[in-house]
Order: sequence, then structure tokens, then C-alpha cells
Amino acid sequence: MSEVAELESILSRIPAANKLERFGFEQRLKTAQAALAQVQDVVEPERTQLTFRGLPVMGSKGIAAEFGSKAAVAFTEAFTAIVAGMKDRLSYMGPIPDKARNQLLITGTAVGSFGFEFQLPHLQPDFFSESGGAEEALERLFALLQVSAQGSDDEIAEIVAEVHPRAVRKVAAFLNYLSQNQAWCGLEFRQKVFRYKNVDQLRRSRDRLSEGNIHEDQQQFFGELQGVLPKGRSFEFKISGDDRIIRGKVGLGIEDPDILNREWLHKAVSLTLNVVQVGQSRPSFTLNDIDDIKEA
Repeated sequence: MSEVAELESILSRIPAANKLERFGFEQRLKTAQAALAQVQDVVEPERTQLTFRGLPVMGSKGIAAEFGSKAAVAFTEAFTAIVAGMKDRLSYMGPIPDKARNQLLITGTAVGSFGFEFQLPHLQPDFFSESGGAEEALERLFALLQVSAQGSDDEIAEIVAEVHPRAVRKVAAFLNYLSQNQAWCGLEFRQKVFRYKNVDQLRRSRDRLSEGNIHEDQQQFFGELQGVLPKGRSFEFKISGDDRIIRGKVGLGIEDPDILNREWLHKAVSLTLNVVQVGQSRPSFTLNDIDDIKEA
């Protein structure tokens, strides 16, 4: 771009009648413009910083090697599980899908307290359909840490409903490892910063994300579908026999949420919904599969 601008400036000062003098510069300009046309935009990868405080950390000087390596692994496993859950490919047991592809890359140390800078993987948009990819996965991990420490049960439930329960357990396992080692952490991403105040706050966060505090089951409801917002992937369902309205999410297993409007609107149906409740929160409802809606 600099060369093109310089050559255009030179040519602007050479009279059009001086064809021989202009010829060489015009050829160089064509070559530079052709090269520029072939260059693809390079997107700088997103990065995040994870820092630690507590017993294994010596201020900003260093960190116990065994603790640092295992903490980085536990954090990465939580991230890759969230990615797999967003793609609706995570099962309750077995290997995490695409774990090698979705790895975080350590690119440096984080200053302040001691920690690591991670580069997020580049994921193709079609891996995620409507989801935002690795950046959205990191934002959900950030939100789980922050809300479990500072938010209400309802706020936690809203995020948990969008994240696979196994992924939530991986986040709790990361926090549990830190707790066992008398350590706590902070996370920085896209100009947002969250830091635990101490190990007690981290343990409270761990307990709120633990399996014993999150209840999930499948429940069947009878009634009429009132409508679906396809872009927002949300629905309203009126239960038969009373005026109660269930508001829930349409899971990623249903590629075209608008099919519910086209085929099931105001019909008597049964819905099998995934119901999640965190602590004393209101239940959250998700319709995960088109086969979970049937004529009543």
C-alpha cells in the first residue's frame, strides 16, 4: 500500500506527455497493485490472560512449575469442553471432540501477578453455525467465573443452560484444583477483567458450579406452542389446563428454529424439555431436538 501510494504520487508529478518517463513507474504500479489484490486480510488472533495468586505464586516473579502446568491444562480443558458443547457435539462421557484442534496456545507470560497469555484457536465459522466461535466460548467461560462469584442463581442458570453440563463440571474442576493448592485466579479478555478476591470467594464459585448444586433432567409438558423467535432461538409454550407460559431456548440440535412456527404453531403437542436449575434459581427450559415435539 505504501509503494502504491508513492508511485501514484510520482506519476502525478510527471506530465502525461512524458510517456517514456512514465512507462517504468506505470509498470511498477501495476505490479504493486496486482500484488496488493492477492493479499488476504489477516485477522490478528484474540488473546486472553490468566493470572494466579496464592501459595504457589511468588508475586510477579514466578510460579510453581507443577501447579502452573496443571492449572493451564485444567483451564484449557474447560475451554475445549465449552467449545464442544456450543457445537452440540459434547457427550457426557468419553473424549472431548476436536480437543487438539481447539487448544489454547501459550504465547507468553502475563504480568502483574504471574500467569499465562493464551492465543485463541482460529475456528471456521461453519463449525459453529450461529455461534461466535472461540471468542464466544471464552466469553462464556469468563461469564461463568464472574457470575458464579458475584451473580444470582438465576444469572448462573441462564449461562449454564447454554453450556453443556460436562463443560460446567470442567470449569468447576479447574477451580477445585486451584482451591486444593490455596490459589485463586484472574482472567482478562477484550478489555474486561475479573479477578477473585481470595481463595474463599473462589471456593464459593466452585461450589455453585458443582454437580451437586446444578440439577438437570428431562420433563414432558402438554399444551400449545405460542411462537418462536428464530434469530433469538427462544419460544413460548402454554401448558394445557392453566394459563402458565413456559419460556425457553431452542437448542442447536434444531438447525432451523422457524420450522416450529411452520409446523407446530398452536397445535396440541407434547414437549420433552431439558430442565436446568441452579441452587434456588428459576428452572430454565431448552428444546434440544425436533423429535422432542410430538402431536398430543
